[in-house]
Amino acid sequence: MSAGTYAPRPGAAPLGRMIAAQTALETRMLLRNGEQLLLTVIIPTLLLVLFSTVDIVDTGSGASVDFLAPGVLALAVMSTAFTGQAIATGFERRYGVLKRLAASPLPRWALMTAKTLSVLVTEALQIVLLTSIALALGWSPQGGPLSVLLLLVLGTAAFSGLGLLMAGTLKAEATLAAANLVFLLLLVGGGVIVPLDKFPDTAQSLLGLLPVSALSEGLRDVLQHGASLPWADAGILAGWAVLGLGAAARFFRWE
Repeated sequence: MSAGTYAPRPGAAPLGRMIAAQTALETRMLLRNGEQLLLTVIIPTLLLVLFSTVDIVDTGSGASVDFLAPGVLALAVMSTAFTGQAIATGFERRYGVLKRLAASPLPRWALMTAKTLSVLVTEALQIVLLTSIALALGWSPQGGPLSVLLLLVLGTAAFSGLGLLMAGTLKAEATLAAANLVFLLLLVGGGVIVPLDKFPDTAQSLLGLLPVSALSEGLRDVLQHGASLPWADAGILAGWAVLGLGAAARFFRWE
């Protein structure tokens, strides 16, 4: 037996393997968290089923599920990319997890990449689940899948940037309270369940600039009305993405 056959070989793993391992870890942690499951799965599912089967909110002509399904998909993106990510990252920062990970061979940008990939994996699972439920409730989606995909990606980027900005600048407790409060406010006033035209005219113009409103209305234009890519809504989402990600990169504090 040659010398050194079983000698250790210290050094970092390949970057791709590190990102994949961190992504898998982030996804498992998110899916095992009861509060995260409440935000990402249970609440969107209950809202979709309840308001599609019980005539509580006037959603206009056509089946209620045709109006609600795109809004609930937008809510699912917000719950994972913004609320869930902000809370989880905020407490990781408080307990020193981010500080220790930043000192590991995994670069900081790779850690944020892994968090983003974890969000995308979770969203894919949400979309499959919610789409299946909506189809069972009689949903008849229209429009092109590429337009839907682009809107979802832009929405994810916008909400991720805002979530990381909140988690990287506020204390964990403040992040927990603020993220949940924003979730509830946008659920009510973001065109998810209640159509924007039910609000006063002055409020409609302001609410339409919110990222969840742009994502809801954009998805609704494509999936309910069969429109091509709604450039105005896509532009609003792109603007929020640039603003949120840029601010997060500038002001995020690791400890």
